[in-house]
Amino acid sequence: MKPTDTSNPDFYHQVVNCQWSCPAHTPVPEYLRQVAAGHYTEAYMLNWRANVFPGVLGRVCDRPCETACRRARVEGADNAPVAVCRLKRTAADYKSDVQGRLPKPAPKSGKRVACVGAGPASLTVARDLALQGHQVTVFDGEKKAGGFMRSQIPKFRLPDEVIDEETGYVLDMGVEFRSGERIGSLKALLGEGYDAVFVGCGAPRGRDLDVPGRTEAAANIHLGIDWLASVSFGHVTQVGQRVIVLGGGNTAMDCCRSALRLGGEDVKVIVRSGFEEMKASPWEKEDAIHEGITILNYMVPKSFTHENGKLTGMTFEKVKAVYDAKGKRSLVPTGEPDELVPCDEVLVAVGQENAFPWIERDIGMQFDEWDMPVVDRKSMQSTVPNVFFGGDAAFGPKNIITAVAHGHEAAVSIDRFLSGEDVAVRPAPSVTLVSQKMGIHEWSFDNIVSLDRRHKVPLEELHVARKSIKIEVERGFTPQAAAKEAQRCLNCDVQSIFTASRCIECDACIDICPMDALTLTENGEEQELRGRLKAPSLHPTQPLYVSAPMKTGRIMVKDEDLCLHCSLCAERCPTGAWDMQKFTLKTTQAGAACRDQHIAQLRKTV
Repeated sequence: MKPTDTSNPDFYHQVVNCQWSCPAHTPVPEYLRQVAAGHYTEAYMLNWRANVFPGVLGRVCDRPCETACRRARVEGADNAPVAVCRLKRTAADYKSDVQGRLPKPAPKSGKRVACVGAGPASLTVARDLALQGHQVTVFDGEKKAGGFMRSQIPKFRLPDEVIDEETGYVLDMGVEFRSGERIGSLKALLGEGYDAVFVGCGAPRGRDLDVPGRTEAAANIHLGIDWLASVSFGHVTQVGQRVIVLGGGNTAMDCCRSALRLGGEDVKVIVRSGFEEMKASPWEKEDAIHEGITILNYMVPKSFTHENGKLTGMTFEKVKAVYDAKGKRSLVPTGEPDELVPCDEVLVAVGQENAFPWIERDIGMQFDEWDMPVVDRKSMQSTVPNVFFGGDAAFGPKNIITAVAHGHEAAVSIDRFLSGEDVAVRPAPSVTLVSQKMGIHEWSFDNIVSLDRRHKVPLEELHVARKSIKIEVERGFTPQAAAKEAQRCLNCDVQSIFTASRCIECDACIDICPMDALTLTENGEEQELRGRLKAPSLHPTQPLYVSAPMKTGRIMVKDEDLCLHCSLCAERCPTGAWDMQKFTLKTTQAGAACRDQHIAQLRKTV
């Protein structure tokens, strides 16, 4: 193997699995250390720069950071990852007033940008561009900003006041919010003289279920996302006693839990897949089951039953999963009789899709075979040069943090477009590595590995929570519990850095490593070399660190997947060949740092 190219910023970034996996690349370990120290405002601002909505995401994020968390990987599946998401909420809950810390917009640039929709993608674009002095106007059909964060996420998970606060930070930066104005024509909007348009209107249309009885029983059958919006805005305040929710995603979980709070006594979620294959996040399924929801699997809808136009139930065909030689799954009937499930109301949450009837087909915009605009996945630019997309409107339904990431990328592109520069050029992030050494055996970070198991977030009493659609279920960590949970972080951004020229091959670091992450060995092909490591290499997608050859010709190999960042190797090394250095990644956002002059200067310095 060749020596690892540590000059590539992606190498050490990928070691910080949580930050690498976050679409917005939030500096997770750094803000967790701030939470542990009780510096909540500092932790909040670190989040705010990266993900714009810390209080929102601290409650409802899909948590890709936790799925990637090394804590679970190095200690086995029986130990849960750090509660990164809920610690983000801790920062939001306990911060002081941040108004004085928010950046001020630059002088007016004279450029005008329109954002269609007031969801997370559009508001991210608005924030990033307003700070650069561009005049941003956000259009939305509703009275308040927030998009699907407000309309489709129940209040017992995300209170209105949290959305109001964090959307307010954006709108208070000189952004014009045109509430109650739904855009009906992109051609007309472009005709108003905007220099650029960003489309962040989400995926507003729920998929229906066309089976016999759908038309006859329509009065008691509702599309999940429309029903959730009606609940959110107070148009729906009750539901039938027996409710069926069709679908296995997070929208279905929100529907069933909302139905419980609106009077549903027998609420069932019915899916055609197995429980493990449901698209809903594991914790969303756990919460639903905790509240008494029944989940029935491997049942395919066949018809709605009704009497005199009133819904009475649904019939389902029972199926089982069969896999072919390539592992492809098929659902085949079991041969058992169809099952009739009585119900008074059905909520259909089997997916969402985009709808762009307001975008004229004669303006030069290309659409693909799924009637989606053709959008560049890096620049977020459509085939109409001054029209950009992001969030669910770009590539279909995802989640809030992905919409934020799209917004950042689109804002960079729009800022470069407004400056007359190529939007395909993407500035690389800046990276620094700084030694954390304060003495021979003293570091500027807490390197003691906590043995605590994951601390649970306290919940409201079930009998209280089910009384109202607006009572928040999760009560959040106390400062004391948050500090303990934050200390479970392994400080993956504090890298163990090796200098081969200083190594005397004494094996002291190898002897003291508690995870057997280090191996001093002869070189070889990667697959063969992985088999000779001191501990098994279980995650081949995590690159190995390979040093330059030493005097004996051997190389130092570090399995980054196992490293605890405990600093014992650096403490034990008699020559200082090992050091602990803090990795800091600063992603490029809209502004001077994303433009050609700055990029050219960076290339000169490199």
